[in-house]
Amino acid sequence: MKILLEEFTRSGIRELHVRKADFEIYLSTEPGSSARSLIQTVPAAASANASAPVAKVAPPSPPVTQAPAAASASALPENAIIVTAPNLGTFYRAPKPGAANYVEVGSTVSAGDELCLIEVMKLFTALRAETAGRVHAVLVEDGAMVEGGQPLFALVSE
Repeated sequence: MKILLEEFTRSGIRELHVRKADFEIYLSTEPGSSARSLIQTVPAAASANASAPVAKVAPPSPPVTQAPAAASASALPENAIIVTAPNLGTFYRAPKPGAANYVEVGSTVSAGDELCLIEVMKLFTALRAETAGRVHAVLVEDGAMVEGGQPLFALVSE
């Protein structure tokens, strides 16, 4: 839900109303609307009932940029190749929970090797190395939300 609110805020759209089966969402940035964001879930058995439960959602706060957990930009070698996120999503270092990570610091990778997965709404995209090198640093924590263009890995040519 947080991703939806962030994307809505960034989009510049003034109003969004979606209804599907037992779920309804209304988002508005208009000052005259009764709530900035409103989410309504109507149980299937009570869909004819006009007094369905309503939950108000606070508007999303602006994204906070944090320093990379594993390494700072000043600690990276001059010849580092920075691998960035292709889009907004959740960063996963392994193909599934409990599995070994695709790469570790010190791993040697070839062009085309998988480095991680980025997941958006249950759609997983494999991020592959564009060049060969050694993984110098992993710049994001496993399971963290990342934005498009955010640095994920630092590779050094061998």
